[in-house]
Amino acid sequence: MTQPPNQPPQGGFGAPQDPQQGPPTPQPPQMPPVPPAAPQTPPPGGQPGYGYPQAPQPGYGYPQGAPPAGDNPYAQQPGQPGPYGQPGPYGQQPGPYAQQPGPYGQQVPYGYPPQQFPGAPAPAGGGRNPFKGKPALVVAAAVAGLLVIGGGAYALVGGGEDDDKPKAGKSKDPAPSSSPSVDQGDGSGDGGQTNEDLNAGRKPGEDKVLWFKTNDIDVPGSGAETLGMWFAGDVVAKASYRSVTGYGVTDGQKKWSVPFTGDICGAPRQTTADGKIVVGFKDGTSKDADCNQLKMIDLKAGKEGWTKEVPEEGAFDIMTQLDLAITGNTVTASRMGPSSAFRVSDGAKLFGKRSGPCSPDSFAGGAKLIAVESCTKTETEQVEEFDPVTGKAKWTFKVPKGWSVRKVYSVNPVVIYMTNEDKKQWNVTTLKSDGSVRSQLDTKDSFQPDCGFSILDRDLQGCIGAAVDANTLYLPTEPKSGGSGGRSNEIVAFDLNTGKAKWRSAAGEGRTMMPLKVQGGSLVAYLEPTYDKGGSVASIAAGGGKPKVLLQHPEAASDIEDSFFSKQVDYVDGRFFISTTRLSGKDDTEEKLMMAFGK
Repeated sequence: MTQPPNQPPQGGFGAPQDPQQGPPTPQPPQMPPVPPAAPQTPPPGGQPGYGYPQAPQPGYGYPQGAPPAGDNPYAQQPGQPGPYGQPGPYGQQPGPYAQQPGPYGQQVPYGYPPQQFPGAPAPAGGGRNPFKGKPALVVAAAVAGLLVIGGGAYALVGGGEDDDKPKAGKSKDPAPSSSPSVDQGDGSGDGGQTNEDLNAGRKPGEDKVLWFKTNDIDVPGSGAETLGMWFAGDVVAKASYRSVTGYGVTDGQKKWSVPFTGDICGAPRQTTADGKIVVGFKDGTSKDADCNQLKMIDLKAGKEGWTKEVPEEGAFDIMTQLDLAITGNTVTASRMGPSSAFRVSDGAKLFGKRSGPCSPDSFAGGAKLIAVESCTKTETEQVEEFDPVTGKAKWTFKVPKGWSVRKVYSVNPVVIYMTNEDKKQWNVTTLKSDGSVRSQLDTKDSFQPDCGFSILDRDLQGCIGAAVDANTLYLPTEPKSGGSGGRSNEIVAFDLNTGKAKWRSAAGEGRTMMPLKVQGGSLVAYLEPTYDKGGSVASIAAGGGKPKVLLQHPEAASDIEDSFFSKQVDYVDGRFFISTTRLSGKDDTEEKLMMAFGK
């Protein structure tokens, strides 16, 4: 029988809250010490990468039903400017492929600001890090969590009247294509396919660049987001400004493009099992247009389905952007105010604003639908698992007053990251299948995944670089300088039954790496490129050990690979994909869009 947690110190993490009407309400974690709760083993499986099927926890853009895996890659390290806008060791001049902009529209050196773990020094130049200081004693040991926001939000600002006029980055002449060109949407031609031979002079043991695409879409001078990296059959798709475009996974050729009548302002990280997504977009092109439109797209067919307006759910329903999540045949649409849910197949509304003192702020999708809710009367939060069809809660986890859920690293099992901003404390908690506490992270390490820039800070699944399977959480440590002057880090595997570290695997001298997903019982990790070596994909055995290289990217392409400031990555069917999440809109540079490596 599970030993109940002990009572925490006054004001600490774990004060019980007033009961609410509804499903069972397990008590939050308490302290000290960390209770060695006998775990309820959750259903087998983990989180697939960004763009994977739900089976159990999908990544950004993949059909549901893929093999177990985990998503997420992380922040790059700062350096001097180098070729292609990428910092290099010798202070080279920036090359033709522009960096993505940092917060508030300014150009930021590659890897800056790094995603700081609480307790790490704040990045220079004003990066937002509200949790400075030493880790707090939350559960009898320093319980480490991950950075909440990661440096601020993109502000779409510029310097003149022409900022909102669409501008296109320079593109090289497209390479010959066996696929037909497409003239839909804002793009044209073959989508910025480059003729540059990035495989020239490959060394023994190096694999190939399969293709590299630059932006060919007109975007405003203030920039535009490029959301998603979804996989369906032989297609990888991305949303850019006012279109969603599908490319061949093997050659990068444009297969189709679906245009939108307004800016795309929301996209899910998952697809349905049959390769469908729902994208949010604005109801016009004016600056005060609302983000209240939804469109379904069949990624396999390259065709749009239904389009509908999100109905207002009260007087304070502010639709500036939509946070979308897919579970099964349900897509949820959260914004600043209420949330709504629709059936993906036909757009029918399933549920909306609920009555009572608590209402969902945002959802995490995948194998389960997890809601994070605000309770106005008690000024607290709670976490619930929703039935994706009815919207009814299956269980409730009460978050102690003063604490806030910032990220959901996994929905199956449920792993949440919480912070107490007033006390500058943080906590990572794993829940059982009934919503009670399974374990809390017990570590003194500092970690550095990439949680990107979130304007409203309610993108619950917006971090890359944290992977989860049924019994283990994998996190990348904050890189540290070594004797050779390079920066190195490790991946630490934590037992979700105890919250304690099981093993550590080092990236090697002068190298950094991040977890991508769990696949075939092993962890798949991404070793980031350096100035003299391409990146690589490696596997780490379930019991730990040294990374074993699966795919070695060529050194000749390392400058470009290393210059994706704001990026999304995934390893799918033996191929590694890296893409940008934002275009700067500058018309004097050629902007990177996506790149693929393989055998």
